[in-house]
Amino acid sequence: MKRLFTSVILLFLIAGIAKAQSIYQPYNYQFYQKLNEDVYSTKTRVHSSLKPFMVDDSLLKVHYDSLMNANGLKGRFFNEHQIDVKTANSTFYADLLPDLNVSRDFSNKRNTNFGTLGLQIGGTFGDKFSYNIAGYENRAVLPNYLATYVNQVGVVPGQAYGAIYGNEYRWSYITGNVSYTPAKFLNLSAGRDKTFIGDGYRSLLLSDYASPYPFFKLTATLGNVRYMAMWSYFNDPLSVKVDNGDRKKFGVFHYLDWNVTDRLSLGFFDAVIWAAKDDQGHSRGFDFTYLNPILFLRPVEASNGSPDNALVGLTGKYKLTDGITAYGQFALDEFESKNFFSSNGSSRNKYAWQFGIRGANLFSVKGLNYLLETNNAKPYTYSERASVINYAENGEPIGHPWGANFREVVALLNYSYKRFDFSTEVDYGHYGLDKDGLNYGKDLFDPYIDPAREFGNYTGQGLTTNMIYFEPKIAYLLNPKYNLRLELGGLIRSDKNSQFNDKTSMLTFGIRSSFRAVYNDIVSFRAH
Repeated sequence: MKRLFTSVILLFLIAGIAKAQSIYQPYNYQFYQKLNEDVYSTKTRVHSSLKPFMVDDSLLKVHYDSLMNANGLKGRFFNEHQIDVKTANSTFYADLLPDLNVSRDFSNKRNTNFGTLGLQIGGTFGDKFSYNIAGYENRAVLPNYLATYVNQVGVVPGQAYGAIYGNEYRWSYITGNVSYTPAKFLNLSAGRDKTFIGDGYRSLLLSDYASPYPFFKLTATLGNVRYMAMWSYFNDPLSVKVDNGDRKKFGVFHYLDWNVTDRLSLGFFDAVIWAAKDDQGHSRGFDFTYLNPILFLRPVEASNGSPDNALVGLTGKYKLTDGITAYGQFALDEFESKNFFSSNGSSRNKYAWQFGIRGANLFSVKGLNYLLETNNAKPYTYSERASVINYAENGEPIGHPWGANFREVVALLNYSYKRFDFSTEVDYGHYGLDKDGLNYGKDLFDPYIDPAREFGNYTGQGLTTNMIYFEPKIAYLLNPKYNLRLELGGLIRSDKNSQFNDKTSMLTFGIRSSFRAVYNDIVSFRAH
């Protein structure tokens, strides 16, 4: 382990050995999976588990450029930004982003819709600096299960606070990122956005599900090792108020990704969350103990006798062949050896794990990509003694969107042919909600110090619920530069337990744009 830390230190002492990139592509699984053939090839060593990618990476650039210049249609409307200015030392682009669809929920006999108008601008200065800013004004009549979620949480899934006007919800969504590469091995970025860690569809360590948040990120690359340190500022609307606004909290995240060989990669992760103010309103602010970008912080946090929330994790992937990659994650929220290695179902056994298979060109069909994944989180994982230091941002998890006390199996199949995109998702979830006023371990905002039981806990306890989700889509890409497309989709969902049986059967059609990820495959937050 000392050698591992030494290699990290060398990242900041040696320049010119590896080329760090500066132009990032906003993360969206449906777009990123199109790069599977290069990212998960046994002939490359892409640092695949840290996203968003820098797309001027030499290993990705050729494939990325081909996606940004899709064939089949000619003309500026179909292949260029709406405003696109290039000079010898800079570039600038701007696009209006329409995102409009209408849908019919046949199960609940109601029409729904989604209407957004967005604007993005971006560009570069020289070969070291790039920027991207996107803003969206949204309004929607949501299907019942999403409306129930927003009414309970107060947040449109993964986006922002949703204000209610009759049966319509309105919200704003803004992201921004600036990227600077002062040396070949080092990239600095800051803004308001999301980061995703892992090779799967979900992440148990740090996902792109919750609302975007302010951050400062340092990423260094030395050959087969990439290291990230990120400092973030989160919003917490659900904790006990100590002043007139929402509570605030800070987070620091470290991640080291090591491509051991062309086939094997290992990753090491840690995070610490702490409150900006205590429950009496005393300000703590930013803790400069956590400013060091090198140290893995769990030993530091423990040695200080800190009340902060620490989480550690591991990632790994192994390319079985050019078309098959096995990957996984393990997140450890709390460790007591006596309970961890027993089968007593202690409420202090707070951990989660993931295993999956993914790849490209299934059955030797070019562009047919796939993923099969299972995620599991023990009850009370990610929760804390007080919700102001739990593993969440703006009322939603920054790990898996379902919180804890669940198991999930999800399968995705994608096929691209010229400008046509076909996708299918099938998801099965088994989870337990709180009932009878007792905390059974799913809701991250219930302190884990008051569990329904101390021992004998199991995944799915409480109000045991089963969710089935099926969503096929077909899209025709009009402009790849800002992902403008016509999209037809269907959705069948069932969420059932002894208290409620939510059913949704929808058909949707619209014109969509932008690369932002919108997650509809969520489960109930509370009983209703």
